[in-house]
Amino acid sequence: MLASPLVLFRQYVDDDLGCGSYLVGDEQAGVAVIVDPAYAIERYADPDVEIVAVLETHTHADHVSGHGRFALERNVPVRVHAAAGAAFPHEPLRNGEEIELGDVVVRVIHTPGHRPEHCAFTVTDRTRGDEPWLVLTGDSLFVGDAARPDLAVEATEGAEGLFHSLRRLVELGDGVEVYPGHVAGSLCGANLSPKPSTTIGFERRFNQALVETYDEFMCKASGPQPPRPPNMETIVELNRGSFLGAQPPLRHVEDGGGAVLLDVRDRHAYAAGHSAGAINVPLFGGSFGTKSAFVLPERPVVLEAANERDALDAAERLHAVAIFDLGGWREPGADEALPSVTVDELERALANGEVQLIDVREKDERDHGFIPGSTHLPYRSVRQAAENGLCGERPIVTICESGARAAVAASVLQSVGLDARPVLDGGIASWPGETYSFRRCGGS
Repeated sequence: MLASPLVLFRQYVDDDLGCGSYLVGDEQAGVAVIVDPAYAIERYADPDVEIVAVLETHTHADHVSGHGRFALERNVPVRVHAAAGAAFPHEPLRNGEEIELGDVVVRVIHTPGHRPEHCAFTVTDRTRGDEPWLVLTGDSLFVGDAARPDLAVEATEGAEGLFHSLRRLVELGDGVEVYPGHVAGSLCGANLSPKPSTTIGFERRFNQALVETYDEFMCKASGPQPPRPPNMETIVELNRGSFLGAQPPLRHVEDGGGAVLLDVRDRHAYAAGHSAGAINVPLFGGSFGTKSAFVLPERPVVLEAANERDALDAAERLHAVAIFDLGGWREPGADEALPSVTVDELERALANGEVQLIDVREKDERDHGFIPGSTHLPYRSVRQAAENGLCGERPIVTICESGARAAVAASVLQSVGLDARPVLDGGIASWPGETYSFRRCGGS
């Protein structure tokens, strides 16, 4: 944490999406900028601080920015590098430019790779010296990892730019603190740490992206990447298009009115009883917005929640991933249940050929060990598979590592009329039988 009483610095981490945003300024002067704001800008309210600009490290692909709300509601100017091709009014950021906030200076470093327009920002307290105290690295350098290069350009081109951008950041010096744009939970990196910060020196020693040679880096960075963020094209266009304002208040409704019903309670409450056809993505448990964006059909959504507070929280998280067509919220029904199975019951059913088993984890998880005879279908793909004719000649059992994604997948399959049953508690980690692996032969 900064020791200077002059530098005003606050980090905001969205635990649901793994996104970081920042307020940086001069405490004594009472002026600051917001870097990479979330769409829910209410969190940045401070009557003692004047926000003089919004700085975007780049055009985000995994969440809707709040820069439009800052511009429309608070008349705050927005700045982003010219390579973003932004359609909204802005003054382009320039490499090497210094933005003065009293005695605190934010310096722009153009760091293409993740996207062509990407910039990092160093922060310097000139009353203490001319060297930067910290750097906001956006989607370039993470804690223990580096950004993916394949979301805006061809992966090899992105990796080439990213390699050189990372080396420019290392030149800042070992003592400079690093605050990234993402932590664990985001799809903008492969193996993100939950730690909110690091230092250049620590990353230079232990981050493989900084240790690797050019050839090693290019081979890895242009190889397989995590799934692309859901709604990516829509989110990118919103973030570089005309300013997007606030959404209308969420209202209470009595019925679904033909909308998709999204039950946001925990999986056990949903399994015990829910409205017919409702899909379940628990509000609490991580990545609610991302999971919802993967599995919801493109129709208006009515939220089903235990109370208004949870409904409003869910709506905010859906807005963050560009799901705006919300018809309201209501209390859940109890028209049907979601049967579940234990791992012991599954073992017997598989031995007797009574069920078909779908492993809904990601490929890298499955490679470490999977149940013989299971079909691989990540939870995020089950809706498309069901719409394209996934058949249920036998009851379908879904399984993951612990039960969370298996429950989401089963709810989606049940909503389209298939007989689906999740392993609700437990999964591959507690499977008592044999497993196969693509990494080694033999059982577990």
